[in-house]
Amino acid sequence: MTGLTIIIASADAARFRAAMTTALAQAALGGSVRLYCHEASVALLARAPRDDDDGPGLAAAGLPDRPALIAMAQAAGIALIACQTGLALTGVTLEALAEGVEAGGMVSLLATLGADRLVSF
Repeated sequence: MTGLTIIIASADAARFRAAMTTALAQAALGGSVRLYCHEASVALLARAPRDDDDGPGLAAAGLPDRPALIAMAQAAGIALIACQTGLALTGVTLEALAEGVEAGGMVSLLATLGADRLVSF
């Protein structure tokens, strides 16, 4: 199966949920997935709660919140990559992000794209 590389281009929580849902669906189908958070979107990979987290509302609908989606992605073997420039721009440290998130750059992401499909949110 062709792999999937996803770029999250903004710190929008709804786009992050859609990207994570797409990534998890690809992984469930047996495909490889890399999810790259570009610039300010690196903050979406943070361990700490965010003002735009809607845990109670999502739980009431039976849906996972942002930290649960990250945990599900990690369990599914999805590579989570934080933009190095984004870390510098936001002042977020790699240690503040969810365990297992790796730092990377756009050039290396594209250089290793191979036959992966590329999607951006």
